[in-house]
Amino acid sequence: MMGFASYHNHSVWSDGGDTLEAMLAACAAAGLDEAGLSDHYGFYPGPPQDWSMRRDRLPDYLATLGSLRGSYGPLQVRVGLEVDYFPETFEETREALSGVEADYLIGSVHFVGDFPVDAASSWWEALSRERIDEVWRTYFALIRAMAATRFFDFVGHLDLPKKYGYRPDADMSGEIMATLDALSAAGMAMEINTAGRHLPAGEVYPDPWILAEARRREVPILINADAHRAAHVTRSFDIAAGLAHAAGYTHLARYRRRERTAVPLP
Repeated sequence: MMGFASYHNHSVWSDGGDTLEAMLAACAAAGLDEAGLSDHYGFYPGPPQDWSMRRDRLPDYLATLGSLRGSYGPLQVRVGLEVDYFPETFEETREALSGVEADYLIGSVHFVGDFPVDAASSWWEALSRERIDEVWRTYFALIRAMAATRFFDFVGHLDLPKKYGYRPDADMSGEIMATLDALSAAGMAMEINTAGRHLPAGEVYPDPWILAEARRREVPILINADAHRAAHVTRSFDIAAGLAHAAGYTHLARYRRRERTAVPLP
């Protein structure tokens, strides 16, 4: 795994199953150059959600993760968050994170209104075909609105609604290309998220054709596992690298103190 970084990882501070220390130890054992934790942080416009870090724990999380720098040999430890975008609470989120010393912020959408996109297949089973199309359209509109804030560094799992295999009947190519245009205009990067290969979707996020369109727009990429267990921190990285090469990518993005650099794609 030399030449790779792993930035999208979760620990017991949000919905992960292992400690910060265990996740980073696994990244070091895999031979990664850099690794970051990105536990969930968001201002859900409703009751607190158990998958997200409590707001009052953020300073302790950042301090604990920061204190682990230099503890894993040559592994460079990065401090991140996966920040859920909700239009209703975005300004509150921005204010809460102003001045936070993170290396990167992942911008993600997990809810369309009160519909949890990735919670369980049963939520999708209850929808009509028309409603499934509507969820997909609204999801991409929210990603575009998130990009327009220019607050986030890269987008998480771009086509997440396919997680349980509920694809739209309507053609979403126009929505997707408009979303890639929005990412490009905002200077955001996009991850190849390998978690989808190990879920009903059966493939990485995003689809290979989306990756090719992103390359045409010169949207930078990262390769991440969206790991919730230490055993998964580099899962399917070889597959993702092959897809990146096939799409024409030659470099991967890295982040330090919210500044992006590029390294050769292994």
